[in-house]
Amino acid sequence: MTAPVLFDVPGPKARARIRIGTVVGVLLVLGLLVLVLLRLAGNQQLDPQRWAVLFDTRTGVPQTLLDALLSTLEAAAVGMVLATAGGLLLAVGRLSEHRGVRWVTGTWVEFFRAIPLLVVIFALFFLLPKYGLDLTAFQSLVVGLALYNSAVLAEIFRAGILSIDKGQREAAYGLGMRKTQVMTLVLLPQAIRRMLPVLIAQLVVLLKDTSLGFIIGFAELLRESRGLVEFLSSRFGDTYTFQIYVGAGLIYIIVNVLLSTLARIVEKRTRRSSKAAGKVLELPADVQMGQGGGAAPPT
Repeated sequence: MTAPVLFDVPGPKARARIRIGTVVGVLLVLGLLVLVLLRLAGNQQLDPQRWAVLFDTRTGVPQTLLDALLSTLEAAAVGMVLATAGGLLLAVGRLSEHRGVRWVTGTWVEFFRAIPLLVVIFALFFLLPKYGLDLTAFQSLVVGLALYNSAVLAEIFRAGILSIDKGQREAAYGLGMRKTQVMTLVLLPQAIRRMLPVLIAQLVVLLKDTSLGFIIGFAELLRESRGLVEFLSSRFGDTYTFQIYVGAGLIYIIVNVLLSTLARIVEKRTRRSSKAAGKVLELPADVQMGQGGGAAPPT
């Protein structure tokens, strides 16, 4: 049995303290949850009639939330595709053998990584029209998401490619592969498997950043939820405010959980496929050596 390198194995007393700390932590969390629920119940926020507004089609609330969700997913999907493609191109540029290409792509990446995403969206929506380039709210949001996240993804791609052992690159060149073949057939498939968790985490951040479209009037989930709150408040006061915002938050959580689940499924499939591809059919020793009455297999 190999002893751990980074830490010692907990002894009986340490394990007992860990169990006690775990139980105390769980009790504190449960106590806080109960306190919050009691406070909400005291304010009648848990009344089923209040939550029914999220599912009653006569109020128009579920239809509005669904339309806002579709708009959010559309902006996120287009932004993800553009950011991933742009990030990959920028990563390749940063790994280029030409100093000029490395300098241009490096400056581009550092520039958009340093600027807040909200400033980029503001500039696209309010500044470009002064120079004759009018972008809709959807276009400004998508382009802003693509510019900012492509710079972040470029560093993720670059780190993943550099993490591959140099021997594999040298072996591929030794087999006569061109640089593009080495990148697309050898380095990228392995790098993507390694950086898939970080890549998906950044795409989840991109999905949540679509809420910044609220500032420029894009009809995404947060803005439409705010509009529902204002509409219902004009008729019923603050009766449904908490429920609308909680409903929007739960939609974000569900979508992000589904995206993370999809990432885990893809990761497991790629691992299984890579293991299957890595298996080499081994012949019996007597066949390999041409023994046992049989001829050696042709080469």
